[in-house]
Amino acid sequence: MFSAGAESLLRQAREIPDEELKKFCSRVSKLLQKEDVGPEAIDALQRLFLIVSATKYSRRLEQTCVDLLQTTLCSPACPEQLQLLCAAILRERSPCDSLRLSCDHVQNVRQLSLVASVLLAQGDKQQEVRSVGQHVFRVLESRQPEGPSPRPLLPVVTKVIGLAPGALQEDQTNLLSKRLVDWLRYASLQQGLAHSAGGFFSTPRGRQPGPVTEVDGAVATDFFTVLSTGQHFTEDQWLNVQAFSMLRAWLLHSGPPGGPGAPDTDDKSELEGSTLSVLSAASTASRLLPPQERLREKAFEYCQRLIEQSNRRALRKGDADLQKACLVEAVLVLDVLCRQDPSFLYRTLSCLKALHARLCGDPVCVRALLPVAQFFLNHGEAAAVDTEAIYQHLFTRIPSELFHSPMLAFEFVQFCRDNLPLFGRSLGILKLSFPNLFKFLAWNGPPLTSEFVALLPSLVDAGTAVEMLHALLDLPCLTAALDLQLRLSQAASERPLWDASLKTPACLEALRDPRFQGLFQHLLRAQAAGTTERLAPLHQLLQPLAGCARVVQCAEAVPTLLQAFFSAVTQFADGALTTQLALLLLERSDSLFQVPQYEARVHRVLSSQFLVLCKLHPSLVVELTKELLEFVGSGRGIHGTGSMLTSVVWAIGEYLSVSWDRRCTVEQINKFFEGLEALLFEVTQSRPSATLPKCPPQVITVLMTTLTKLASRSQDLIPRVSLFLSKMRTLAQSPATSSMHGEEDAGAVRTRATELLNLLKMPSVAQFVLTPNVEVSQPRYHCDTNTALPLALCTVSRLAEKEAGLLPG
Repeated sequence: MFSAGAESLLRQAREIPDEELKKFCSRVSKLLQKEDVGPEAIDALQRLFLIVSATKYSRRLEQTCVDLLQTTLCSPACPEQLQLLCAAILRERSPCDSLRLSCDHVQNVRQLSLVASVLLAQGDKQQEVRSVGQHVFRVLESRQPEGPSPRPLLPVVTKVIGLAPGALQEDQTNLLSKRLVDWLRYASLQQGLAHSAGGFFSTPRGRQPGPVTEVDGAVATDFFTVLSTGQHFTEDQWLNVQAFSMLRAWLLHSGPPGGPGAPDTDDKSELEGSTLSVLSAASTASRLLPPQERLREKAFEYCQRLIEQSNRRALRKGDADLQKACLVEAVLVLDVLCRQDPSFLYRTLSCLKALHARLCGDPVCVRALLPVAQFFLNHGEAAAVDTEAIYQHLFTRIPSELFHSPMLAFEFVQFCRDNLPLFGRSLGILKLSFPNLFKFLAWNGPPLTSEFVALLPSLVDAGTAVEMLHALLDLPCLTAALDLQLRLSQAASERPLWDASLKTPACLEALRDPRFQGLFQHLLRAQAAGTTERLAPLHQLLQPLAGCARVVQCAEAVPTLLQAFFSAVTQFADGALTTQLALLLLERSDSLFQVPQYEARVHRVLSSQFLVLCKLHPSLVVELTKELLEFVGSGRGIHGTGSMLTSVVWAIGEYLSVSWDRRCTVEQINKFFEGLEALLFEVTQSRPSATLPKCPPQVITVLMTTLTKLASRSQDLIPRVSLFLSKMRTLAQSPATSSMHGEEDAGAVRTRATELLNLLKMPSVAQFVLTPNVEVSQPRYHCDTNTALPLALCTVSRLAEKEAGLLPG
């Protein structure tokens, strides 16, 4: 979040009109044309950068201004700050067709890095990328040891190999590999000289540098790494840090032709050989190795040293944070090394096993567990390591204890998503752990929604579908329960941020209440229980938290997740599972946590998915006769938009027929008719109240249509429904109905009643129209006016009009 002042500046930058921007560009152009470019030009360029970077849309700049920005960037005499701003503005405008930059004649290392950054920002232009890469390497090859540092060019190299992996030649790859070995392994162990301001007391003796130290303050006795500390650093030490930052990307680029993770048969045989032979092969004099293999050897030593340094107790918080980051990167580099050369695997295993045991007992370094788990996921089978205990700890404890860490939540879910093909036998542990994963989702909400939409199809199966659907519907309730859990469990200084406007609710002590502990334990469970619990008591208990911003955000994500869930389930659901899910939808439609707008949004999804389930298994209506009659008779779905009741009534009218299920009987049709007739009478004849709210007009029209459909299948009912429809038409014309529902809605009810009455005047045609054969649902029956259905409707309309005396006989 930005401060109010920053928000105001961004808003002004976004809203600046094109005409004013044009005038400002002219002013910038005049300033850049001056011989002595001063602070005024720097201030103007800073403002221009804010304008072009404040929106995701490209702002049009005057061509003269763009040309001057390029000229200033390429001018050797231009101050570095000005060049930085010009490069930043040009990068923001990428891709730019009018760019005429070239790095062919730029020799200054810093200036070359800025020009190259603009050129590489133009997109995946392979020829341009190759040209930049070749020129950068020519500058690196021609650099003298006492010349300017190559540090600014190393990020350019990383970008080049990312955009065009084949851009570098073999001799260039070998050259940089040799340099990386020197930078990683042979940096100075003495601190750098402080930049003295001069003066009478600035004696050489007073400026003598001391040795670098470890993060715990001990003098470093081994080689320099990114975790070595000091007051000032030498250039080769800075190169050491830069080399480690690009090491993993370079190893992936310069690895074996087969790529990481694809060792040949000889590698496999080596892997299966004895540990002694592997270790003896690794002890070969490293200087006799080719550049790529020597770099891998030194990278392995560097990572081993970082893991050792990460075990030291840092004196400063910044160093402790750096330890965690370096530990993650070191494990990722070791993973790449073992994929490229399996001989490193046995040398790495004991170290990472010990590291895993240490990390399991240190919640501060928990993020480093993910790359360790990734390592064992990639190599566990080859190294004959039982990884089940590792994943059991990973999926059980971490989400339960650290769900409130947003960065960990994203990395954890992404780890699960990216490694689905590799889980193998461990996929069962992941599926059973979905209640724990949902804690990340419940607490972090919108940022993880898209990740879970992609992950859900792999988590759900026939055994967990029902329990998972309950969990998704209870997700906002889970958010409220997690909030309470955090309030009770953590010290005030350790609690994550939450809605500060919310006072401690009266339900805070309910977590300790024995009457509710069982329900809370079920809601906060770590693994699928195989059973479900009715959480209605918790809904009431947690109601004070329903308006909390985090709960509302979570509730907004649930409809999208439900869509993803049903899209996955309908791919494999059989008749038994479909029946369970349909019953669950009926049961949970009036048992949701009362978050503002939540019920209406969820009902829209549940109603549409109920129809999908019925379409998959049309016999559901006959099989669930008792449950559907209870649902209709209770009138529970009238509240709100009535979308769930509308779908249920429509499904009854559509699928309660012998054409869909031979078990359908006249007795069943009559039972449904009586239940729906009673419901329609109740909602149209009774005044709205708290227990029986005003019925939406679409529910009334669907009820009338379904009653007509049932009457066309049991023609003894036609007189009853005709009489009822006549009353409905009369009722819809009354002023009271128009004032209650509005003129337009009352007109829709009146029109539908008239149409259905006309159809019932010819029962055989009514049955054909309202209960058509399956093939009639094909588009040609509705598009071609010469086919049976449109012709039948036109005929009935004309005959009904004649009978009413509207046309001359």
